[in-house]
Amino acid sequence: MSGVQNKKVLITGTSRGIGLAIAKEFLSQGAQVFGTATTSSAPKEFSGFCAADFSKREGIQKCVDFVNEVQPDIVINNAGINSPSSFESIDSERFLEIQQVNVLAPMEICRAAIPHMVKQNWGRIVNISSVWSKISKEQRAPYSASKFALDGMTLALAIEYAKSNVLANCVAPGFVDTDMTRGILGDEGINKLMQIVPIGRLAQPAEIATFVVWLAGESNTYITGQNIAVDGGFTRA
Repeated sequence: MSGVQNKKVLITGTSRGIGLAIAKEFLSQGAQVFGTATTSSAPKEFSGFCAADFSKREGIQKCVDFVNEVQPDIVINNAGINSPSSFESIDSERFLEIQQVNVLAPMEICRAAIPHMVKQNWGRIVNISSVWSKISKEQRAPYSASKFALDGMTLALAIEYAKSNVLANCVAPGFVDTDMTRGILGDEGINKLMQIVPIGRLAQPAEIATFVVWLAGESNTYITGQNIAVDGGFTRA
């Protein structure tokens, strides 16, 4: 067990994919899960839920109010958006929207959660970054910019609050078998990827979730300020 039993966990982006898998793993280990998503539905097992669209500032504020009410022990910032585009055709408004969802929303959520963590001298924050926070490729400028920024913010946060036993890390998933991955890459793109990922397949959301839950629990006592790739060896090949 990871030491999350009875902990209050706030997870963003729980409607599907990695976020839903993380929520299920926390629930299986006895945590109280509070979720957010742009949709209004949530599993009945959740202890609370906030429907909020982070592309709108009022959506971020709604979630911040929810965090202030819940006072979570653990925060998992998973919600994110991507919009591949050639550099010359980047839409400025879309670029800013990606930064708002992927960077500003996690920052505001962390700021709301930290006072409770500091008061109890224990807290864990895991921000879901991406392999595109370590390397990049064509048509990923807005997304990579957001994920590199998330990594930098997490590192600064980790250094500032280590003395209060608040550990903050990023987890950088590689290619995970989710609707978003399949929508962006398609079958042909996925088949090509499987030839260059050393393990030779996509990750399953549950594989990411297992590590996230461990990193966010009492079993992790010394890892902070890291951006850890869970990518089948892709970024090291």
